[in-house]
Parts: sequence; structure tokens; C-alpha cells
Amino acid sequence: MEEVKRCDWISFDKEIYRDYHDKEWGTPLHDDRAIFQELILNGFQAGLSWSTILNKRENFRKAFDNFDFRKVARYDKRKVNQLLKNKGIIRNKMKIEAAINNARVFVEIRKEFGTFDKYLWQFVGGKPIFNELKSLKNMPAKTEISERLSKDLKARGMSFVGPTIIYAFMQASGMVNDHLVHCFRYKQLKKKYG
Repeated sequence: MEEVKRCDWISFDKEIYRDYHDKEWGTPLHDDRAIFQELILNGFQAGLSWSTILNKRENFRKAFDNFDFRKVARYDKRKVNQLLKNKGIIRNKMKIEAAINNARVFVEIRKEFGTFDKYLWQFVGGKPIFNELKSLKNMPAKTEISERLSKDLKARGMSFVGPTIIYAFMQASGMVNDHLVHCFRYKQLKKKYG
């Protein structure tokens, strides 16, 4: 039996990481709740490893009302204090307050564009960008598009949306396909969305 070739940027001995790579990372998201979840989790990930976030993702879902952006946008100081006591998530006050503020901005963007999805995907012309990366050395930390999107989100009032965070978000949400070309997911996604 032929061995499945994957990206070499993560440790595949951890099942949660392998499953995330094999089933989620780089798959285009068009559901606003899924997009909101990815945006918020990438903000929480700043300065931490993605495996930390993956291991706490279910806790985040419970703590943040399954990432219902309408509910999160209505959180108050009491809810912030409750979240700060939740040992299952990242208890960083700035990141928690940013998540709530970003939910409010998210709702405003939806009012303007109909969906956040419509707003978001305009930055890549409505379809994923397929980079043809042969090595991790070629993977950028940010791009001109992530800088534009970051700048626009900041101008609208979001925080924890710098160009590097936004590029990681773009990769995760499938706006950009940065699976290495030898990875089976690159070929699958290219066939379906390319």
C-alpha cells in the first residue's frame, strides 16, 4: 500500500493535528459561523502554537456559544470575567475583549455586505489562490493581500488581525492553498476548487 504524502510542517504523530490537516486546513469556508470561529481562534493563537488552540477548540466552542457571532457581540463585562475564569480556554483579557469587539465589527460587515463570506472572498476574487509551494522555505508569513485585508479589518475596528495572523487565517479558511505540492490535500483541493 502506498504511503499518503502530506505537508511536512507539522508532527503527524498527533492525531488531532493530522486530522485537522487532512480534513480542514485549506478547505474553503463559506459559512459565516465557521469563518468567525477561524478568525477568532487565529487571534487567540497569536504568540502560541496552533496545537494549543486545537487542543482547546472544543472548550472555546462551549465558552463562546459555538461561535455564534450575534451572541458574542452582546457579551458584557460579566461575561468577560466569566471567560477569564475558564481554565479551558486562553485566559488573556486583551484577546477575549478583542474577540467580543471583533464579533461586533463582524456583524456590522454582514449588514453592509449581506454576509461576511461575501466581504471576505472579494479579496481573492471569489476563489482560492493555489500557491505551488515545494518547500516550507517558500511559504510566506504574510502577503500583499493579507496586508490589505488586515488594514481593512483594522480600519473597521477589529484587533488581533495583523497581516501575519490574517495570512494564517487565509490559509486555514482556504482562501489560500498552501499545502505543499507533494501533499495529497493540495491535489484534492485543486481538483475540487482550482
